[in-house]
Amino acid sequence: MTTALLLIDIQNDYFPGGKGELENPIVAATQARELLDFFRWQGWPTIHIQHVATRPGAITFLPDTEGVKIHASIAPLPSEAIIVKHFPNSFRETDLLEHLKGLGVDRLVLCGMMTHMCVDASMRAAVDLGFQVLLAADACATRALTYGEMKIPAQYVHAAFLAALKSYGQVLQTEEIRKQLQGKN
Repeated sequence: MTTALLLIDIQNDYFPGGKGELENPIVAATQARELLDFFRWQGWPTIHIQHVATRPGAITFLPDTEGVKIHASIAPLPSEAIIVKHFPNSFRETDLLEHLKGLGVDRLVLCGMMTHMCVDASMRAAVDLGFQVLLAADACATRALTYGEMKIPAQYVHAAFLAALKSYGQVLQTEEIRKQLQGKN
């Protein structure tokens, strides 16, 4: 089984000072870096997903801004693929599927930003496309949401989406994923 790592939207706008700051992005990025180091050490495929806004009125991920850049903590190496997307689903109108098929990938490890949007959409799409998926829960971050008059804290948003995604694939901690994959590609 060939496994690849997808690092989804770990971009400057989600970090302190960014235009769309999330809760605990540094903690999530630190865990994502653990996965990235593990995949690099194994010599396994790593793909960085970068959202670039094209929607009129967008305030985050604007082209040619600091906010759109991939965060320095997980900066891609020249040999690592960067897939640019314009929608929450990393597969929609990108060449991600073709890239993964070209590498013979059939299992994905996902991490990134935002649990309730791009991570969710990408994981569901990956499973629908036939991939086995492991989601690193501690390597994802999100924000508080509102529904009517109700404010849902980020930790509850994160937990609710992780609970739902368990029906799509394995939702594990970074260390559990590393142990499960050790020597298995």
